[in-house]
Amino acid sequence: MTSPHVSRARLGLLLGFVGVLIFGGTLPATRLAVSAIDPIALTALRTAIAGLCSLVLLLVLRRPLPPRALLPQLVITMLCVAVLFPFLMAVGMQTVDASHGGVVLGILPIGTALAAVIITHERPRPLFWIASFAGAALVIAFALRQGGGALSTGDWFLLASVIVSAIGYAFSGRLTAQMPGWEVISWVLVIALPFSIPATALTMPAELSQIPLKPWLGLLYVALFSQWIGFFAWNAGMAMGGIARVSQVQLLQPFVVFALAAVFNDEIITPQIMLFAAGVVATVAISARTRGSEVPRHPERMSVSAVTPPATRT
Repeated sequence: MTSPHVSRARLGLLLGFVGVLIFGGTLPATRLAVSAIDPIALTALRTAIAGLCSLVLLLVLRRPLPPRALLPQLVITMLCVAVLFPFLMAVGMQTVDASHGGVVLGILPIGTALAAVIITHERPRPLFWIASFAGAALVIAFALRQGGGALSTGDWFLLASVIVSAIGYAFSGRLTAQMPGWEVISWVLVIALPFSIPATALTMPAELSQIPLKPWLGLLYVALFSQWIGFFAWNAGMAMGGIARVSQVQLLQPFVVFALAAVFNDEIITPQIMLFAAGVVATVAISARTRGSEVPRHPERMSVSAVTPPATRT
């Protein structure tokens, strides 16, 4: 008979995989959305929709307001993961394929680890730094090869999105020591409402009826799933299955992006893309194993030093 502990761990792995599937759809869905919706409007719409849903949930569950001392960290997280990251990613997706973005954003876990190292003054092993720089070099080499020897505009925006998202995730990880992960993202989105709702009103496309169905579906996906619901499955999975074990599931995410991009964006996944993605995934795995962080006894209250979110977690 399977013990409750084993069953809980397996359920945690399953929830983590569900989170990876959800986040893996972010780039393909964004690629569909920006084909007809301006990146600024897309960012405002996705943040406002997710924020209103978050507000309803928090009110229904009667969750108390976060402590005032946490407000600066919540604001920084909001600016990074609810405003800058989706905007920069959307702009990048206007000029590069989703599969291309999957390789570039595959380095995001390393970026988050580096941000956490800086914030917490950790001293990782030398192999961590070697793997991290190797992963960055692979991504840049891939972008240069795809761009004919130069980084494209889309690459620069995607790399910028990695930086701001890494900072946001590092602060978000620190906040999960004070409240559950789903509350962190919900309060972040609620704090963004005074900005996202007016921005939505100002940037709403004039001819809504002229926008095809697929961009609308892409918008709804990134608003409800990428920006909000995906965090519920991912954080719950890590709480039940353990951070170290469940976080390894994220190594599958670039390949989830490729599969979805091939189906929904009609992209051709070349052996070169797969090869570079495998290399980036390998460096992420090595950096995660050699960072030397201790996993807390209660993973649902993980510290910033334990955070390694999925590659395109948004």
